[in-house]
Amino acid sequence: MRMDKQERPTAKLLSLQLLVSLELNPAQIELISQFIDVYLNLNTQEEGIFQAQLATIETAQEEEVMEIVTSWERRGREQGRQQEACAMVLRLLNRRVGALTPQLQEVIQQLSTPQLEDLGEALLDFSTMADLENWLMAHED
Repeated sequence: MRMDKQERPTAKLLSLQLLVSLELNPAQIELISQFIDVYLNLNTQEEGIFQAQLATIETAQEEEVMEIVTSWERRGREQGRQQEACAMVLRLLNRRVGALTPQLQEVIQQLSTPQLEDLGEALLDFSTMADLENWLMAHED
């Protein structure tokens, strides 16, 4: 479907308004809203238009739409924190125990943020690659 650039903010707002009116469960709303956000990814100017249009709708519906939009932002911040923590832990491990294999890097990249924080503390006591491997085996899910 092709649409003019000027229509994108309005299309996104109308899509989100329709979504909140459908009374779906939270998982369905999240899935569909992610699709809308990817399909109608707005640039800075379009985002300003979207926000201005959002301010003109009924307050109750505006709050529901904003809940969807803020959940995107929250997920983005969480993903950013996890990526930063992972990058820091990988750099520290490389300095502490030497170059990591791609397999070990992949395992570490799959850790949750709390697990990365725990590993960040534990690595201060590591002196060999075996220490890291033992820690990972002890903390498998």
